[in-house]
Amino acid sequence: MKKIEKRAVLCIVLAAALLLGLGIYLYRFVRHGASWASFPSNRHLYNSQGQLASGTVTDRDGDILTQVNEDGRRTYYDSSTVRCATLHVVGDPSGNIGTGALSAFADKLSGYNLFTGAYSPLGSGNTLSLTIDAHYNYVAYNALDGRKGTVGVYNYKTGEILCMMSNPSFDPLDPPDVSSDSERWEGVYLNRFLSSTFTPGSVVKTVTMSAAIEKIPDLYARTWECTGSTEVGGQPITCIDAHGTIDVEEALAKSCNAVFALLANELGAQTMQEYFDKAGLTSTYSVSGISTVPSKFVFSGTSANQLGWAGVGQYNDAVNPCSLMVFMGAVANGGQAAVPQLVMDVKTGFGMSTHWYREKKTGVLIEPMTASRLADAMAYTAEYTGKSRFGNIDICVKSGTAEVGGGKKPNAWFTGFIRDPEHPYAFVVLVENGGGGSSVAGAVAAQVLDPIVNGY
Repeated sequence: MKKIEKRAVLCIVLAAALLLGLGIYLYRFVRHGASWASFPSNRHLYNSQGQLASGTVTDRDGDILTQVNEDGRRTYYDSSTVRCATLHVVGDPSGNIGTGALSAFADKLSGYNLFTGAYSPLGSGNTLSLTIDAHYNYVAYNALDGRKGTVGVYNYKTGEILCMMSNPSFDPLDPPDVSSDSERWEGVYLNRFLSSTFTPGSVVKTVTMSAAIEKIPDLYARTWECTGSTEVGGQPITCIDAHGTIDVEEALAKSCNAVFALLANELGAQTMQEYFDKAGLTSTYSVSGISTVPSKFVFSGTSANQLGWAGVGQYNDAVNPCSLMVFMGAVANGGQAAVPQLVMDVKTGFGMSTHWYREKKTGVLIEPMTASRLADAMAYTAEYTGKSRFGNIDICVKSGTAEVGGGKKPNAWFTGFIRDPEHPYAFVVLVENGGGGSSVAGAVAAQVLDPIVNGY
């Protein structure tokens, strides 16, 4: 009898292990089945050249960016400039760009589903419509004029990314030998908007100011005297100019390092970390399933001088452009913004939609009252950074000129948003080693926003 009982217990344990294993497998199958099926070695989905053998990618206007011709080969848009401008959002034939639609959304393009797998009874391949407008990417590509960097514009109400351009880029129909000129092609397969971080400079003063607005009661009653160099922690914090007597809004507009270094120290490392975390900069966003990389800040354990430089966007600060753009959207939208998305629609060969666009919101990245005051300060800043370039747009901005060392020119940043219910757009521009944030990145922003706002 005891042997029977032991065997019965053993059978129960084995059955439980089997059920547990089956449950784990089913969970992983449901969660990861699409990526398994779309693995590049799956010859059902990829041709002999390693190209996804089905599926069409269009922009928001229905312009075909890539499709498969009658010979089973993948083709791209007619214009080589448009092909370069949309490379990092569409993808390259070899699948080296992981954020491109051909890699990131291979399951959607192939028509994969849980019931029939890679074989779709609804037709061969799907048409995936992106949220971007190829024309805006084209404008951004020309505005960067061969310089490394990225441009992003999105609707902070709906989450639709209208422009996402990363450079250096290349024509997918004529890929270069990137090993022949490593400096020119450095990071060419990387989408700088989603997958990189960069020294930000003064654009992060917006976060330091949001903390100061809430934590320093007499902030708006104060003035400071900027002589061009202020000692913090026994070492200088320097400014480009001697700004004279200024209040906090003038300090933001004129980008006074001294004032914001002093504010960062008054706030303290813990508070600074708290507000930069709350702003979403150190978080990861899922952009239609593509994860952004988090920004990095070091406040804890810093000296007073290091904390001061961190508060103005230097020291070891490194910001992801997409996350900064979302924070701008939250400031514009009263504290919360839509999470960016790239996929607008997916249709089968028979025209049936298999994807429904659903808006997603961030948490509260900034308190509503603080957002309002910061937006007003950024509108005032626009007066100092060439507002006339933007016509009659009610624009709120912050530029950044980030020193990167090594004898290289600074990174040029320009970020902000439009306060207009008909044009609820936030944007970010980075020109690596471009020089002045306002003069260089601001000029790119003006060129890109013009057709988006004025509709051509």
